[in-house]
Amino acid sequence: MASEYSNLLTDIEQCTQQAVADGWLDKTVVSNLLIEDTVSAKELFVSANDRPMVVAFMGGTGVGKSSLLNKLAGKAIAKAGVERPTSHEVTLFHHQSINLSQLDEKFPLQQIQIAQHNEAAGEKVIWIDMPDFDSTEEKNKDIVMQWLPYIDVLVYVVSPERYRDNKAWQLLLSQGASHAWLFVMNQWDRGETAQYDDFKQQLAKAGFNNPLIYKTVCTEYADDELPSLQAAIEALADKNTVEQLELRGAQQRKNNLKQNLKQCLQALGDERSFPTLLENQTEQWEETQLTLKQGFDWPIKQAASGFSKMEVKPKKIQLWDEWAQSRLNDYLDDLILNADQQGLPVVPLRASLLDMRHKSEKIIHTQTELACRQALVNPGNLVQRVTLKIAYICEFILPLIAMSVVGFHVFQGYYESAMTGEAFLGVNFMVHSLLLILLSWLLPYFLTKKIQPSLEKAALKGLNKGLNMAMDMIDLEIKQVINALKKQHQMTTTAIKQLLVDCDVYSESIKTEEKTEQLTRMLVDNPM
Repeated sequence: MASEYSNLLTDIEQCTQQAVADGWLDKTVVSNLLIEDTVSAKELFVSANDRPMVVAFMGGTGVGKSSLLNKLAGKAIAKAGVERPTSHEVTLFHHQSINLSQLDEKFPLQQIQIAQHNEAAGEKVIWIDMPDFDSTEEKNKDIVMQWLPYIDVLVYVVSPERYRDNKAWQLLLSQGASHAWLFVMNQWDRGETAQYDDFKQQLAKAGFNNPLIYKTVCTEYADDELPSLQAAIEALADKNTVEQLELRGAQQRKNNLKQNLKQCLQALGDERSFPTLLENQTEQWEETQLTLKQGFDWPIKQAASGFSKMEVKPKKIQLWDEWAQSRLNDYLDDLILNADQQGLPVVPLRASLLDMRHKSEKIIHTQTELACRQALVNPGNLVQRVTLKIAYICEFILPLIAMSVVGFHVFQGYYESAMTGEAFLGVNFMVHSLLLILLSWLLPYFLTKKIQPSLEKAALKGLNKGLNMAMDMIDLEIKQVINALKKQHQMTTTAIKQLLVDCDVYSESIKTEEKTEQLTRMLVDNPM
């Protein structure tokens, strides 16, 4: 079982660390998951198969924990009174047959006061007097938290004057969920029934139903319920009960893991938010695209004028400037804000969109210049280009035909004139011939000039086409970023859900056995 739990923790650590590295989860969210809490009281002993039960007195300053242990021991083994608020010691009382050889590997010996006894009745119980949790010494709290995983049963001690102290109570509730609880109202000779009833009501509000509460006095000849407490613990200190306590601790660790994993799932957000994010992205981009095109109108006209003269584009004319970059940044910031409002982690989206903040300028310039150059290579439309080619041909052929016709008539007139002796050239013929030749050249020349495509218009058309292509490319890349993040989110969510299933599988491997009636009353769930 320990191996299964360790493997489960390894899988959780790998999954959550990857999620943190990818920005899906914050370190603070997974900090509890990355703490490997596999320790238990059995690790204190050489033989963990038949170990004793570890019981600890815990409570605030001045409630008499040390006095309780001293009365159990029949001698003063634990420090009490004015020394307690500054004491860092843990007093441990056990049977002399118990071997604690592993203790020095985990705890500093100078902080442990060890006392032994040889009473057979207490052979299966180790009593521990913990430092005051609400002491002025912060180190006392660290010692208590260091020992807490190795304790089976917590005996929470209060006094009639201090049973409502909240500092130690709340912290023990948050940290001691895997333990059994017993309660002692000490110094009962100064207490009243109303205080006892009020304390019991406070326990009920905290989630403890029918808790075992013992009233003690701890004076030398006082007749109190401390022997009953001791007898109850010793009666429970058998192998079956100890195993039940360990199983309960394992079950509680599993519950804590599930709770933390569910918090991770909640931090990831709902994957159904991605379609909404894409819809909002499309709407926002249409507005941003319209604004950018309006802002690019004048720079494009200036750039088209420069290209039409077959010159290098002037350096002062820039399609992309600080204004355009600001509009794009505003759009991307709104997209990130929208993702945050949808409850999605924004770190991965912000990191993925960072490249687009710098890449967009290059896309705009590359696509517009390429489209402009292609437009200048083939200016005008197809009809214009075909008509222009025909006009170029006619500009050469028609004058040639006209001159051929004139030449034929000149030769024919010359031949007839030689035969008849009449003049063959006249003013009318010469004028008409010149007009015919001139018109045959002038008509296609005029047509060529009129249908010649404007380079400026071609450049303007190319720049606008390139701008539209660039806008579509930017829109497509942003959509691809969102879709890629959606897949990553699904993979991370699926992995964590699988870990939750693994937790349930681990839970099923924890054997449950019927508990004694007294143990059932004692083992209450932590309400925190």
